Amino acid sequence: MLLTGFEPFAADPTNPSGDAVRLVAGGWDGAARLVTDVLPVTFAGAAVRLEELIERHCPDIVISTGLASGRDAVTPERVAINLQDARIPDNDGAQPVDLPCVPGGPAALFSSLPVKAIARDVSAGGIPARVSLSAGSYVCNHVFYVAAHGAASRPGTRAGFIHVPWDTAHAPEGQPAVPLADIAAALHVAIATTLATPHDLSEPAGSIH
Repeated sequence: MLLTGFEPFAADPTNPSGDAVRLVAGGWDGAARLVTDVLPVTFAGAAVRLEELIERHCPDIVISTGLASGRDAVTPERVAINLQDARIPDNDGAQPVDLPCVPGGPAALFSSLPVKAIARDVSAGGIPARVSLSAGSYVCNHVFYVAAHGAASRPGTRAGFIHVPWDTAHAPEGQPAVPLADIAAALHVAIATTLATPHDLSEPAGSIH
């Protein structure tokens, strides 16, 4: 299993996705072998690094995570779009506009993680969670799309993305936040649910916010 987060973006002091992934790695005692990494917040570097990790470790499950500032819940993403459309430059200063993540790829790809079951199980533990139908068009969506596109060509591989809110210790003023320990706990639940759930729930779920 491969679990990734992101480095801090721009002048941010930290990134809760990367911090939570480190917490999960430090406390991991599951039966599955877990590989973790923190990706750069760059269109060019993040996808290349992810593909290198997948090529090296051949994971059955790929869960990437990133910060969604302004969200008040852990949000498993259901769909990735084949679009790079950056409102602001990435950490390399690149700002792609109206470019595909994978030239010639489908317009959109669905997560192969059990996103509804993950949201249900995280919520059951008292941590706010819901399914999201929009991963945006920045580096998070780019990584999600590249992972999903690669998984589609590797039978038995499942891949998806989970957005997390700010952690309470570092959230900018006025931003919703969740304790970092809860974010890490949510990722533990996501892993366990994915391992135990080959097929997702069939019930309404989803938000674009």
